[in-house]
Amino acid sequence: QVQLEESGGGLVQAGGSLRLSCAASGRTFSINAVAWFRQAPGKEREFVVCINWSGTSTYYTDSVKGRFTIIRDAAENRVYLQMNSLKPEDTAVYYCAASRDSRLMNYASWYDYWGQGTQVTVSS
Repeated sequence: QVQLEESGGGLVQAGGSLRLSCAASGRTFSINAVAWFRQAPGKEREFVVCINWSGTSTYYTDSVKGRFTIIRDAAENRVYLQMNSLKPEDTAVYYCAASRDSRLMNYASWYDYWGQGTQVTVSS
């Protein structure tokens, strides 16, 4: 019913930048919030940031505040994650998730739809 597809991952050196994209298709009218999660090798899936579809509210995890920015483009059914000042500890598979509820939550089970993930690797 809703499909999410991430793109934009890659290899970057510490201090560099990447811009991830999450494209939504299908029954996109169902989406009222979008989030990014990440999962590093041997680690649990970690919340990064979320935004409601109206664009009025955002919620960032402390480790990325001031470095990452989430941007929504409702007309294109797309959300971006601009990542600056990247650190090796940012290395992970990054996942896009969407919820039918507009409330901003930081746990994975809240979200109804998930993308396949895109790899981000930050070298030291």
